[in-house]
Amino acid sequence: MNYSKTLIAMTLASLLAGCGGSNKDNAPEMAFFNLGVSDNPADAKEVNIAFKQVVLKNSTGSFSFDVSSNGELKQVNLLDFQGADIETLVSGQQVPVGEYQMCIYMQNDETANADGSHILTQDDMLQGLVTNSNGSCGGIGADEPGTGRLFFNKSFTLAAGANNFVAEFNLGQGLQDPHGSKAYWTLKPTAVQLMNTAEVGSIKGQISPETMTDCETAAGGSTFSPAVYLYPGDTALADMADFRPEADLGTQVAPIASARVNELLDDNQQVIGHAYEFGFVVAGTYSLGYSCVAQNDDPDLVNAPTDTDNAFFLHADEQAVVVSDGTATDRNFPEGFVAN
Repeated sequence: MNYSKTLIAMTLASLLAGCGGSNKDNAPEMAFFNLGVSDNPADAKEVNIAFKQVVLKNSTGSFSFDVSSNGELKQVNLLDFQGADIETLVSGQQVPVGEYQMCIYMQNDETANADGSHILTQDDMLQGLVTNSNGSCGGIGADEPGTGRLFFNKSFTLAAGANNFVAEFNLGQGLQDPHGSKAYWTLKPTAVQLMNTAEVGSIKGQISPETMTDCETAAGGSTFSPAVYLYPGDTALADMADFRPEADLGTQVAPIASARVNELLDDNQQVIGHAYEFGFVVAGTYSLGYSCVAQNDDPDLVNAPTDTDNAFFLHADEQAVVVSDGTATDRNFPEGFVAN
């Protein structure tokens, strides 16, 4: 299925409004807000979201930013912005300091639409993409038919000066392929969280050829989709679960996110290695798990090594991966592997 994280990038500055702190001239103290989109995503060729509008709201009102250009929606292929790469939605705006919540509005397309929100599958099928949430954000919202809402209900603070945030999409947990009679994909709004980049670091590394080959031999078959899964603390390999409904976790540990393993190419477009990256990780200690069959991980089902068809398992792990604010942590599979 699909994996991982995605951010939305934005820079907000220069709005006339009145709330928050004030200076000696009774003008509101202003904050510069930077929000960004990046991704380690799905088992698909493209994951395109057509963005319409961004709304910030606080106790005194809401501030709306139209992200369209010349009547065209801002279409972003999340797979173009993996790891720490980001795409900008809004720039050159400013808001008063204070506590805020945020909504992002996207176009819902149940029918395949190359100019709207859509998925391009590995077998080159174009399918629609929607989010199953809608409504206003502090009285402001995109009212047009076919509009979905991504709502961040956790408040965050915009202080004086620059504030850099990332809206992170965990596609492995929140991107659902067509089920039942649906012919479109669904992005769950609960799979998106807001990260302050001042409080995060990153993890990156390469996968040894032996690790990949051993996993593929254990899996059998001929279809493989390699990914690295991020787990809290000192989660043992045997306790690393797939993305699944929380009620079915039992004693196992749910992943926080997953990152696609991508080919590394030289100047002649020859493959010289395989690498992964988690671009925005809160400071702390983590474990990592490697799988070559991430395409078998359906977040709405329990997928296990014992499944007769489409078995899912974690093949290798790395422990005690420490992340610090503002730093990149390198960890290969295995740790002693000397990468190119």
